[in-house]
This record gives sequence, C-alpha cells and structure tokens, in this order.
Amino acid sequence: MELFRLYLVVGGMPAAVSKYLETNNLQEVVAVQREIIRLYKWDISQYDYKNKLKIEEIFDLIPSELNAKNKRFILKSLNRNAKFAYYEDSFLWLKNARVALPVYNVEEPKVPLLLAKSRNLFKLFQSDVGLLAAQYSGGIQLKIIMGQSDINFGAIYENPVVQELAAHDFNLYYFNSKKQGELDFVVEKDGMILPIEAKSGKDYAVHRALTNILENSEYNIKEALVLSNANIKQVGKILYAPIYMVMLLEKKKENPLIYKIDLSAVS
Repeated sequence: MELFRLYLVVGGMPAAVSKYLETNNLQEVVAVQREIIRLYKWDISQYDYKNKLKIEEIFDLIPSELNAKNKRFILKSLNRNAKFAYYEDSFLWLKNARVALPVYNVEEPKVPLLLAKSRNLFKLFQSDVGLLAAQYSGGIQLKIIMGQSDINFGAIYENPVVQELAAHDFNLYYFNSKKQGELDFVVEKDGMILPIEAKSGKDYAVHRALTNILENSEYNIKEALVLSNANIKQVGKILYAPIYMVMLLEKKKENPLIYKIDLSAVS
C-alpha cells in the first residue's frame, strides 16, 4: 500500500518516474509534472487553436469537479448557460488525445451497457494520477503517501482504477439512481455486469448503493468488487481486495469466431 500511495503521487509519466528515481525529491517530481501540464496546454493551442480556451478550461476544472460530492462534470461550472453541444468537441479532443478519461453514466446496470449510456452525463478523470495530484494545492503529496485522513482521497483513489480499467480495454461507466444510490464504476466482464467500488476510508464495507443493486433481482448481478486499503476477503457476492489488485482485472480473450458456409450447391 505504501508503494501504491507513492504511485498516486509520482504517477506513470516517464519523466516524473525518472526524476523520483534520481532524486527521491517529491518537489522536483511535482515540478516535472507541472511542466508536462504546461506542455499539454501548449499542445492544445497548437492542434485546436479555435477551441483552445474551451479545452483548457475543461482541463483545469478536472480536479475540482472530481472533488465535488458526486464527481460528475457539471457544465455550469464552465458557464451558467453552457450547453453540451457547444462544448462536446472540446471534451472529445481531450478524450481522443488521451489527456482525459471520461466515465459515462448508464441508466441501468444491464448488458449491453452501451445501449444505456448517457452521452452528456459523465465524470472526467485525468490520464495520469500523478498529474492529478500535481494539479491540487501544494503539500498534498506527502499527506497522500502518509495516508493522512484530513484530505479527500476519493478522486485520487478512483483515478488509477479508471486508468487501469481503460488500459485493459474496459468501457467505463457509472450508475446513479436517486432511489438506489451511485456505483463508482460498472463494466462488462465475460458477458456479465461487474459493479466496482473504490473506497479510501475505513468504512469500505458500507456501500448502500452496491447492496441495493445486488439485491435487485431485475439486474441479476452475480458478483461485485470493492477496492480499498483492506486485505482480500469474500463476503457473499462481494470480493473485497486491496486497491492495487485492480491491475489483475482482465477480460477473457475471445476465441476466434469462425463460421464457414458451404456454397457448393450454388456453384
């Protein structure tokens, strides 16, 4: 877990990792990360000059939006009268440039999730958790490594989960219902729905929404995963596991789908 918390601060950008290995100086690591962020913004101005201000504004809002209660990206944070159509291309630019990772809302946790996807309701995560930590106010890095409880770990814990799931080619969704509550993540694995919760605190076994979803026979969900600081254990349908074990979550490799038709009768 200490190594994982260090990863939350350093992240995976090669220059940041090299600087940490060379110096073990977190301030120098943050300086490298902030330079990467500056270069991101330079890239934005070079490749999409027309929309650069909108894209930069969205990028700069990622940390504060993730720190909000429901972590959903609120367009009104950009502009009181903001319409999604006006900003859609800017969000797509960040996604396609691999600068940000969107997690879309689904109306129901049912296969296929794509059919229940909401195009304009989403959470927007950083492509690298170290860059996210560097965007927060100074001094947070040591607190993260020490696991201090006086900071909000929620977004910083969820970001590497998003990164890992994306790296393993999972399409990323979350579920939110006024009646049942919110699930951090919902993915399709081996033809089934797998709800995933990422918990940074000691109350990791308290998850009202997950309990509601598992008890709902309409969804017929067979298993769920709760990632936290605690050790591995199975309780009913729920597997509790240390958060770094998300790296072991992979899709089954699909067998080749071969179908050969006999056309000899029509030749």
